Amino acid sequence: MDRLSIITDDGGLFVHSDLFDEDERDIVARELLEQYPGGDLWAVPLPLGLLGPELVVMDVDSTFINEEVIEKLAAHAGREAEVRAVTERAMAGELDFAESLIHRVEQLKGVPASALDEVAASVTLTPGVEKLVANLHNAECHIALVSGGFTAIVEQIAGPLGIDDVTANGLEIVDGVLTGRVSGPIVDRQTKARRLLEIVEDEGLDIARTVAIGDGANDIDMIETAGFGIAFCAKPALVEHADAQLRTRRLDAVYPGLTGMSL
Repeated sequence: MDRLSIITDDGGLFVHSDLFDEDERDIVARELLEQYPGGDLWAVPLPLGLLGPELVVMDVDSTFINEEVIEKLAAHAGREAEVRAVTERAMAGELDFAESLIHRVEQLKGVPASALDEVAASVTLTPGVEKLVANLHNAECHIALVSGGFTAIVEQIAGPLGIDDVTANGLEIVDGVLTGRVSGPIVDRQTKARRLLEIVEDEGLDIARTVAIGDGANDIDMIETAGFGIAFCAKPALVEHADAQLRTRRLDAVYPGLTGMSL
């Protein structure tokens, strides 16, 4: 038995979800796609589709928030276009993430540290984030953000929402300015997957009831490691590794799609 959910945004967000036996699943799936052409069809296995998630791990830039933080920081150095081009290639899987991050952070040399707070205040949450987080908290689900971005900004985003766990990169600051160097280990795709497994072990969770959500190639490993991986408005490099995709930019569709709970 699986939960079949279809998500559409044709004139307003709509999620249809129900449990079906294996022998009727394929027939129902075809009927749903005929009834809701262009919708995203999810097949959520049990126990996740019945009991809901115990852990949801999310990427931040272009997933939990609408922006790429490093591009906004680069704007303070007049190098936004250059950094954006490298970011797009890294997220498409064309460049090694760690090497590309080192190169992009080098472009931030000389940016005042005060820009971190300015950027944190300027980013916008992806539509539906607050509702998703509220639903997960109500279900006593652990929520983690794992980001190739920067701790100084991600923590400011996560704090007011009560996010349980944050993993991101540090930026070296000397005399109130960025040096253009990363501080500490780089959070790459392997680090994201490893953090998911660490939380599962530390909290005694069921890996089958874990969900990972991301948009780029740096999220591939955690998407494959989680019990259910969702490619969110994602690059093709990630979609092919995911259990499901969500092309509608509404994160509040996630919990109903997983559990059948109404919007």
